[in-house]
Amino acid sequence: MKKKIDQYSNLTQRIIAALVAVPLIIFCILFDAYTFWALFLLISALTQYEFYKLLGLNGNLPLSSYGTFCGIFINALTFLIETDKVPFVFYYLIIPLLTATFFIKLYKKKDNKPFENLGYTFLGVIYVAIPFALLNEIVIEKGIYRPYLVIGILVILWVNDSGAYFAGRFLGRRKLFERISPKKTWEGFFGGAIFALAAAFIFSRYHDFYDLYLWISIAVIIVVTGTLGDLVESLFKRSIAIKDSGSLIPGHGGFLDRFDGLLLSMPFIVTFLKFFS
Repeated sequence: MKKKIDQYSNLTQRIIAALVAVPLIIFCILFDAYTFWALFLLISALTQYEFYKLLGLNGNLPLSSYGTFCGIFINALTFLIETDKVPFVFYYLIIPLLTATFFIKLYKKKDNKPFENLGYTFLGVIYVAIPFALLNEIVIEKGIYRPYLVIGILVILWVNDSGAYFAGRFLGRRKLFERISPKKTWEGFFGGAIFALAAAFIFSRYHDFYDLYLWISIAVIIVVTGTLGDLVESLFKRSIAIKDSGSLIPGHGGFLDRFDGLLLSMPFIVTFLKFFS
């Protein structure tokens, strides 16, 4: 099946992936809080493990399994606290959980750079696991599940990516950040921004739990931090001399390629909403 898909152009592969993935993601979000959580917990774990696997290509030895376990634990704990299943005090369990990584490294005899690899282990938690855990903060407030908010954020992110892709492909002339990503252009950036702002405006008309200025602000955050997140991931891939983080998602590469914009957008979106919504 995958060999047949690989025969198509990159654009066709992207369309096929979207037709399969987008309905599944929206269904899981709308069905209930548990299907939402299960889906993004799985995506988070796969993305984090993929990140550690890529680090291994450069001769690094992060604690891949334990780091991914820490990410799963933080995500699950955030969900349980936000849904009022366990009290907030359980967050303190994260401290000894992460501290234990130092003890584990004591027994890794083949690791010649233990503290450097400890840093990579923590980086996987901070860069991948925590942004996905923050999705629980977005979708659940005071025990109430709000699926349309996270759908709105994802739609704006997808529309921004698609708008940037098509605008850059057909109109792109001026390089945005050639040193890191030669294909990105200013035309693509502003094309994505226009589509993202339009999507935010439409969402504000049909879902009035946030005012227009909040939706527009979310769109601006996504356009800026999503683009920077994509560049950060490109910088990471260039540092280990690879083109794609994986090959599981046709036309996109790996999970890290697909969700790079979300990873650096979520901390800013959550902080903004906590202060201003």
